[in-house]
Amino acid sequence: MKRISFLLLLFLLLAGPAGLKAQKVGLVLSGGGAKGLAHIGVIKALEENNIPIDYVAGTSMGAIVAGLYAAGFSVEEMEKLFKSEQFKFWTTGEIQEEYRYFFRKLEETPAWLSMEMKKEDDKLRVLPPTNIIPEEQMDFAFMELFSSTNAVCNYDFNNLFVPFLCIATDVHNNREIVLRSGDMGEAIRASMTFPFYFKPIEIDGNLVFDGGIVNNFPAENMKEVFNPDFMIGHNVSNNADKPEEDDLMAQLQNLIMQKTDYQIKAQDGVFLESTFSDVGLLDFKKIDQIEANGYKTALSMIDSIKSRVPRRVSMDDVTKRRAHFNYRKPQLIFKNIQVEGVSDAMQRKFIIQSLKHRSVVVELDDLKKEYFKLVADPQIKSIRPISRYNAESGYFDLHLKVTPEKPMEIKFGGNVSTKPVNQGFVSLDYMIFKDRAYTLSSNMYFGRFYSSFLVGGRIDYPTSLPFYVSAYMSLNRWDFYSSSTEFVFEDVRPPYIIQEETNFRSEIGFPYKNKGKFTVGAAFSNSSDEYYLKESIKRSDTPDNTLFNSFITKMCFEQNSLDYKQFATEGVLSGFSLNYITGNERNRPGTTSNSLTESKDKQNFYLLKGHYSKYFNSKQRLTYGITAEGVYSNRKVSNNFVSTLLFAPAFEPLPHSKTVFLNHYRANKYLAVGAKGIFKLGDQLHFRLEAYGFVPIRSILEVEDYKAQYNPSRYSNINFIGAAAAVYHTKLGPISLSLNYYDKEDTKLYALLNFGYILFNKKGY
Repeated sequence: MKRISFLLLLFLLLAGPAGLKAQKVGLVLSGGGAKGLAHIGVIKALEENNIPIDYVAGTSMGAIVAGLYAAGFSVEEMEKLFKSEQFKFWTTGEIQEEYRYFFRKLEETPAWLSMEMKKEDDKLRVLPPTNIIPEEQMDFAFMELFSSTNAVCNYDFNNLFVPFLCIATDVHNNREIVLRSGDMGEAIRASMTFPFYFKPIEIDGNLVFDGGIVNNFPAENMKEVFNPDFMIGHNVSNNADKPEEDDLMAQLQNLIMQKTDYQIKAQDGVFLESTFSDVGLLDFKKIDQIEANGYKTALSMIDSIKSRVPRRVSMDDVTKRRAHFNYRKPQLIFKNIQVEGVSDAMQRKFIIQSLKHRSVVVELDDLKKEYFKLVADPQIKSIRPISRYNAESGYFDLHLKVTPEKPMEIKFGGNVSTKPVNQGFVSLDYMIFKDRAYTLSSNMYFGRFYSSFLVGGRIDYPTSLPFYVSAYMSLNRWDFYSSSTEFVFEDVRPPYIIQEETNFRSEIGFPYKNKGKFTVGAAFSNSSDEYYLKESIKRSDTPDNTLFNSFITKMCFEQNSLDYKQFATEGVLSGFSLNYITGNERNRPGTTSNSLTESKDKQNFYLLKGHYSKYFNSKQRLTYGITAEGVYSNRKVSNNFVSTLLFAPAFEPLPHSKTVFLNHYRANKYLAVGAKGIFKLGDQLHFRLEAYGFVPIRSILEVEDYKAQYNPSRYSNINFIGAAAAVYHTKLGPISLSLNYYDKEDTKLYALLNFGYILFNKKGY
């Protein structure tokens, strides 16, 4: 009997992995963008069949899935994460509505592209953008996801829930870097940083990019580092196909990505591969379809895997071990803050105080709000947060790698349209960031319809209650004749209006929570309007001219959390302003006027205006929006009907409505409401329907000799505006195809194909 027991023991020892020795399994996951979500399906199939996963390795998207698994995330938690709105913001770089900080935004412009200017060897160099997707969302997300995990494993990836490695690319030496220790969030961030999409980061002094450039399937690394008894590899990517001459992205992919050997030798394990025909690089919304494909792939080989991996680990055991690992994670609370990348002590103090204020410790939610306030600062190019667990204090130390903006920044933009309202835009900003932030700005618009020049600046004071002081001078000109769509005959031409205005304005602003600000200011304005009083005009006719020199004092509350400057789909835009205007008005009659003498008048009046727009996002693709606007002014009528209309506030809810002079939507007292329906066809493409009603409280009437008077009857008429538009938001600006309707006597429908923004510099009031 003893002899039989001895022989049985000897047999088990010689049997190796299938005997007493615990058979170790390594899982290798490839890169592949959104297709990498199929890795979750593979993990799900393996766990359901009690196949052990003892080591994980991945590149790019494979590094994210492998890293999350190694950090103690279950399949269900990964699914929830990738389906969340939060993940969508990480991949697009957009800021969630609750974190958009309106106070630090400069005045909106139609800029498409921003480039830094750097002085080098007594020459100015223009530096183009290095990445399409802003990195702040992603950097904060990786810190948030993996900081507590770093504390548990003590920055050694062998001490994770399962040991882990990932691959990054050393940009300078064009070689792979195997990341097995350090900050886990930084390692995964490096591994998935695809060139042009995301900004590279530094690890151990090396600038690193996506590991898929040199090694998109780290099977050999798994074998060398962990030496598992059996490997399961899952590939969702392929080497780039031969590019065509007009496919730029395919050409870049061939230049950037080195060929990878997607295989696992039969003696080392099993190779799984999932293929996709309709999934793009960033099609993360197709997660259910993609994951199901990976799950199906794994199940198709599960019998083969079971035959070669006799060892089993129940899901209950995995769940208990995962819960024990996650229980050890400390809560993410920050105490000490250090700042790198800025040389001035006052700059560091400004950043630290902006995050901590007077608190001893900062919790994650509070840090996130203050972090995105700093991100909104025009003087700061980027802030990469890195946490370090301090075992002595029990809190995390926060290290901020700050990159200030270059002092000079040039922006280009404008508007390209099928109507003659095209305009170009260029601006130059000079920014200084020390104990306070200085921004000197200048811009120029040029086009047939609108042209302008602006110069000025803003100083931000980082006091306990932040505030700014700004001053700008601008020259504006609108030529509505150039934008006319009517025919021009040989002896007559349609009525036209030219508005010119020069203003100097200044204001002091204070923040109100994240979305709002309160401002008090004053302005000098000198306006000159040229116009005809008749519809039938000869070429020899000269226009009337009304000049108005005024001084304006104003108070204003604004709130803005919209996602886009135009064609917004979420957020709130609201405001209330009170202006008091005093000035001298002078009218010089033209040949169409019945008057022959110049007239002068004094104008003293107040102007109240309120606006509210809000979008309501549903869980479906449909979004609703509402708009309400009201104006009340006691301004008296001007010398004639047209000049009275020109000085009256206008209701202009559509981008196109800002480019046509609409008599029926101008009044000194009015109410307007509107509704919008937006059907989202994708993350960037949507179709929208808009309808508005405009009611003057007392409309402006034309009476004898082209004079004006207020209608004695209140709410005498209502006019409607409607629009249908297909809008595609590119990284540069929106492309829109719209049909716009207005209640008026002549042309009612306007079709418009447009790229860019219809925005102008501000008037004096």
